[in-house]
Amino acid sequence: MVRKDKNMAAAEVEAPAIEPASYEDALAELERLVAAMEGGQLPLEQLLGGYRRSAELLAYCRTRLEAVEQQVQVLEDGRLRSLEGAA
Repeated sequence: MVRKDKNMAAAEVEAPAIEPASYEDALAELERLVAAMEGGQLPLEQLLGGYRRSAELLAYCRTRLEAVEQQVQVLEDGRLRSLEGAA
């Protein structure tokens, strides 16, 4: 059974770099990759591929968070203020 888990982790690390369907999907994939890499059982090439994919997913998550943050922020005189005070 341990062998199966290693194979599943290796398959996740080698997955093609496609854009996630959502922020939540990206975060879940990132968590799986980190767990597989932290397991210390991956060959060097798979570890490197996992690191690259993790960097892509992290960039995607940051971009999505920044976009949402911009939608939530209300600027007044160059300062952020609460949405409660915007009404």
